[in-house]
Amino acid sequence: MRSVEENYLTGRLLVATPSTGGDVFRRSVVLVLHHDEHGAQGVVLNRPLDAPVGAVLPPWQPHVSAPDRLFQGGPVELDSALGLVLVPGDGEPMGVRRLFRGVGLLDLDAPPVLVMPEVGALRIFAGYAGWSPGQLEAEIRAGGWYVLDAETADTFTASPEDLWRQVLSRQPGPLSWVASFPDDPSMN
Repeated sequence: MRSVEENYLTGRLLVATPSTGGDVFRRSVVLVLHHDEHGAQGVVLNRPLDAPVGAVLPPWQPHVSAPDRLFQGGPVELDSALGLVLVPGDGEPMGVRRLFRGVGLLDLDAPPVLVMPEVGALRIFAGYAGWSPGQLEAEIRAGGWYVLDAETADTFTASPEDLWRQVLSRQPGPLSWVASFPDDPSMN
């Protein structure tokens, strides 16, 4: 019998199925940052914006990983920013709260000069994706998401536009075939 915590998806990826639509979630890859009986929160990893990080958080611009853009983390609270960093080793650097594996949540009020020597990569998101209790589970049952294992490199990929296909391509069996699903099936 699995424990309740094992059924939560913190640290996993939600990969949009070909039927998932909308401007934010179509072909999206979402890293689940937190999931419990109260709901879920995550960030879309493959939606870079045209805005540089320096437009909203100038001290962090020189430190963001390529592409050095602000990312749309989701449709919720677009006027807020959330930073994720790659944390090597087992420690928890000042200004960082380790979430899972090598991914940590950055306190964007911390001085970059103190944080950056301790971390390996940085990505900043405007907004996040959020689900109320039971909402994410219902979307998964309805076929809106594939739930897949995350690799730390997914969070900081230099090729976010290819992430949906990359994640699907590395899956075993028929699920890997979905990576070649055309953008517009009517053109097939």
